[in-house]
Amino acid sequence: MDKYTLSSSPHVRSAETTGRIMLDVIIALLPATVLGVVFFGWNALWVVLVSTAAAVATEALLQKLMKKKITITDGSAAVTGLLLALNLPPSVPLYIPIVGSVFAIAIVKQCFGGIGSNFLNPALAARAFLMLSWTPAMTSWTMPADAVSTVTPLAAIKEAGAGAPSPYLDMFLGTVGGCIGETSALALLIGGIYLVARRVIDPSIPLIYIATVGLFTWVAGPDGLFTGDGLYHMLAGGLMLGAIYMATDYTTSPMTVKGRIIFALGCGVVTSVIRLWGGYPEGVSYSILLMNLFVPLIDRAIKPRMFGSVALKEAGK
Repeated sequence: MDKYTLSSSPHVRSAETTGRIMLDVIIALLPATVLGVVFFGWNALWVVLVSTAAAVATEALLQKLMKKKITITDGSAAVTGLLLALNLPPSVPLYIPIVGSVFAIAIVKQCFGGIGSNFLNPALAARAFLMLSWTPAMTSWTMPADAVSTVTPLAAIKEAGAGAPSPYLDMFLGTVGGCIGETSALALLIGGIYLVARRVIDPSIPLIYIATVGLFTWVAGPDGLFTGDGLYHMLAGGLMLGAIYMATDYTTSPMTVKGRIIFALGCGVVTSVIRLWGGYPEGVSYSILLMNLFVPLIDRAIKPRMFGSVALKEAGK
């Protein structure tokens, strides 16, 4: 007689592990990281290394103090530190990524139970914290390969409106001012295609998010309807980085397909509103963080149909 092992649901099993998924994310971020270092120089590399090391060390130390299993080998802390670094200007003092990584891991992640329990994206929450704490350092930009201060493409279009230049090729390749990992749309798209091919992320969130920003900023232009430069907004700033690598975070995005569509639309609308009418030229970080807060409500409002519910209803049960 055959013997079977009985266990509670879920019964679906996958060969994927947290470590494998995090490794895929790191691999996907390598093109943007390498180009950021090539364009911005050695200080960018130090920011990346210090931020990543601080995140891993903070997680290991906290887990040891709390007498929990040390899980730094799963790569989640390294991904948080790397994402934070890519969201920082290359010229920031090195204490800023250290403080940011400690805040991301200690406050946003571990205080709420660790991986899978945080309700905000740790890297973006840390960036918002750093932006409020050290605004001058977090808004100081340099052009790639030199030390000349400049403005980002979003700041330029914010100041000049429809008369701003449109360096599409520069923004696509990454030869513009900005954060370490956000300037090259090409590098970010290469990594995004890799994640989709590996089935690590659902392409619906980044596609809808980016398309919403492009459409909204084109329709609601600075000089009236249909006078905006949607392509410019799609390539500029941290949109690609946020839409592909942070809005798709498993823990802080909705579980259902319909929920992810609503989430992505909300991110796109909020980003566009901030960019067009807010006092700050960029809105990606704050839009994703705001929509993170609505994820529990979205998941509660849009529940998948329970298996067998139709039959039970027809039977009058």
